[in-house]
Amino acid sequence: MTFAQFVGDKTTGVIGILNIAVIPTIFAFAFFAFVWGVIQYFFLNAGNETKRAEGRQFIFWGILGMVVLLSVWGFLSLLLSTLGIAPSS
Repeated sequence: MTFAQFVGDKTTGVIGILNIAVIPTIFAFAFFAFVWGVIQYFFLNAGNETKRAEGRQFIFWGILGMVVLLSVWGFLSLLLSTLGIAPSS
């Protein structure tokens, strides 16, 4: 049995740990960066244009992080199920 092999339970092996703990945590950080940017842009610094620009950056990087993460996660799930490493759900 190798570390890349996915056997039975979804929480076993390296792939299971990545799917259950690591990837959702990274996605949560990207989501909170987006939310923090929205709060900064619309509520906290409505009159300060330089702080609003900082909020805009948080919004941009939060959205970009979520899009990239979902794309890579979907591609890897497709690849692993095609190769028979992960069970299809």
